[in-house]
Amino acid sequence: MKIYRIPSVRSALIFDMDSTLYTNAEYARDQIDLPIWHLARIRGRSFEDMKREIETYRETWAQTKGEKISLTNTFKDFGISLEENIRWREELYEPSRYLKPDPVLGKTLDALASAFSFALVTNNPVLVAKKTLAALGIGEFFTIMVGLDTCKVSKPHRAPFIKAMEFLEIPAEECIALGDRYDFDIAPPLELGMGGILVDGVEDVYGLEEILKQDHV
Repeated sequence: MKIYRIPSVRSALIFDMDSTLYTNAEYARDQIDLPIWHLARIRGRSFEDMKREIETYRETWAQTKGEKISLTNTFKDFGISLEENIRWREELYEPSRYLKPDPVLGKTLDALASAFSFALVTNNPVLVAKKTLAALGIGEFFTIMVGLDTCKVSKPHRAPFIKAMEFLEIPAEECIALGDRYDFDIAPPLELGMGGILVDGVEDVYGLEEILKQDHV
């Protein structure tokens, strides 16, 4: 965990979902591999060749642009529309195959809910988010979800975070963003004036209550 900023007045927590509210290496890998496999099948390519091409493209982008590119934006550059990408994810991703209810996370969120409003910002469609939260047994805590199909752009674009604030009706300076990828989950909220906490996985989320009780500059 790395704390970038925690505001003195804190009213809302804006969570990333994947690899933040759960830690599952197999599912994290398959969320990348399944769409690539589907694209390879459609184009008559081997999965290995398709994955290598996409990885090379993303690495080259990061080196030349100085920032990372999301898988969604990569697929757009490979000719796959946003609408098609959303449909693929809704059809291919089944979180319940990988995840199970997390009572420790549920207890943590229940304790935090007395002091904070929650929002979820994910690069997955809202339907996938709902299935993921249900698999974890924490769906009751998130009525505000901003997905790939909400703003039609993916993180690190600022628009999903701005939309989350609109839904929350809470200003940026009272919000804290939490996620496992700095470039996607933390940097854009910090630029908007939010706080930010980079986590290494759900185990860091378990300790949030104690961290947020402390005084921070």
